[in-house]
This record gives sequence, C-alpha cells and structure tokens, in this order.
Amino acid sequence: MNVLVAGGAGYIGSHTVKRLKEAGHSPVIYDNVSRGHKQVIDILKIPGVVADLEDKPRLVETLLKYKIDTVMHFAAYAYVGESVEQPLMYYHNNVGITIGVLEAMKEAGVERFVFSSSCATYGNPDRLPITEDEKKAPVSPYGRSKLMVEQILADAMQGNRDFKFAALRYFNASGCAMDGSLGEDHDPETHLIPVILQAILGLRPGITVFGTDYPTPDGTNIRDYIHVDDLADAHILAMEKLRDGQPIYCNLGTGRGFSVKEIIATAEKVTGKKAPVTFGPRRAGDAVALYADPSLAKKLLGWEAKYKDPETIIRSAWNWFSKHPQGYAG
Repeated sequence: MNVLVAGGAGYIGSHTVKRLKEAGHSPVIYDNVSRGHKQVIDILKIPGVVADLEDKPRLVETLLKYKIDTVMHFAAYAYVGESVEQPLMYYHNNVGITIGVLEAMKEAGVERFVFSSSCATYGNPDRLPITEDEKKAPVSPYGRSKLMVEQILADAMQGNRDFKFAALRYFNASGCAMDGSLGEDHDPETHLIPVILQAILGLRPGITVFGTDYPTPDGTNIRDYIHVDDLADAHILAMEKLRDGQPIYCNLGTGRGFSVKEIIATAEKVTGKKAPVTFGPRRAGDAVALYADPSLAKKLLGWEAKYKDPETIIRSAWNWFSKHPQGYAG
C-alpha cells in the first residue's frame, strides 16, 4: 500500500517507515520536523514532505499525488508533564489537528487510518495486566487527548461506513532499530533507557530515581518496555487487517513489567559501566505498575512482541547511542 506517515521523522514514526519499506509497502513521510529529524528522510531514502499538518491544501495535495491508501498518525505531542503545563497546546495539536487530518483524508478519498494511541488512556488501572476492557480514566491532558481522538474516530466510522481505523494503545516504547540505522533522539529526553545511557556516556550529570518505597519487589515503579520495531510491526499488521465496520483497539506490550532498578542494572550490564544514580521522593502522578495484557493483539492481528527481555532492548539502544551520542545532529 501507499502509506502517508504523519510524524514519520520522529522516533516511532521513523522506525515504522523503515519496517513499511522492508515489508514492501511505499511509505511517504509527512512531518514539520519540529520534534522529528529531517536526517531521517535522507537515511531512509523515501519521499518526504516537510510541512505542517495544518496546511490542509498541502496535505490533500500530498495524499492525491502519492495515491495514498492509508494514513498512519504519529504526529502528537507526548510529554505528560508538558501536557499538564500547556493543556491547550496539547488539545490543539493532538485533537484539533487530527480532526483536520481526517477532514483532508475525506476530501482526498482516503478511508484507512492507523492511530498511535497510548496506555495513558487508562490512567491508574484497577487491575493488572491491563486489558482493553479496563476503564478509561486518563489522569493527564495527554491521556485525555488520546482518548478524545479514539472517540472521534468511532464517531467518524458511524458517519461514514467506508472509514476504517485502528487505535493502538502502547506502553513504554524503547530501543532502537536492530541494525543501528535509526535511534531515539528527543529534546528534552525523558524516557528511562536513553536517560540512563546518556548518564553513562557523561552527557548528563546522572539519573534520579523517583521513589523507592512503592509496593513492588524492589520499591521502584514497574513498566512494560516494548521494542520500537515490535511496535512498528503491529502498526503494519493493523493496517493490513482493517475492515469495514470493525474498529481495532489493541494494547501493545510484552505482557511483562520491569522495575526502574532492574532497567538500570541491565543497562550497566550491557554497557559495562556504572550509572550515576541518586534516589529522590516519589513524583506526583506516577502509577505503581503498568503492564499490558497483549493477548487481544495476538488474536486480532497475529502479533506478539519478539523482543521481550530488557537486555536485548537496551543492547539495541546502546548500539545506537554509543555511536551517536549527539543524536542525529552528530
């Protein structure tokens, strides 16, 4: 298929573009590179349009020019803390601009949509592992923005029976392309694994662990870390499974949780270096543990994470970070 990847120059989007190309599809990157990297377009050697999604004439023109069959949407802001500080910016970008994308698709006759959603739609769950039936009670504007778009997509399908979509709720995206060609480069960087690796490389003074008194085996938070290539593969499978009147909602995770201390210890094992760690108080809003029940994704998509151990995931990240300490700019 011809696939427009909105936000395709960003972290998860770029890895999905790579996997789309390898699977025989024809991806086109559409990104304003405000939080992505123009270098990705050159690395992947595919068509790329550097423009705002709010530029509807340009977006419609691109959809028509490349005869796009499916839009994959990764172009959201994704910092929980930032969403609390700037909620209007998050609702404008994550909700308002997505509505504009759907309007442009309708104008261009494109009726297939794969949406990058989040486990943040669940908030603090009552049960673990988290299934798709868990109550939706997001605790941040970021999580609420994702849930709002899911509702908009459901309503759009009701209004247009030809419109098809998947909403993929994923957990902690991590790792880098297994062949070392693409990596993770955020500013600011808030994800645990790159923060640890940057501290080990001396690019930041250290890492602070927020809370050591949680009701977990070692007192630190537990999360489900899923390799970015596994996430990319799930998006492709979801795209291929889209059917009229059958929305797809799936959790994407490994089904296993690992603590902050376990991730730090694994990074030290992979790199052979000690991480400069300090311990601080709990951070407001952090859940004790979050990990997925991915069984529905296996049933609906035939998908299962290939990389379930933190060592493999961190080794792939170290392969990239050790060679690109300054990210794509270096």
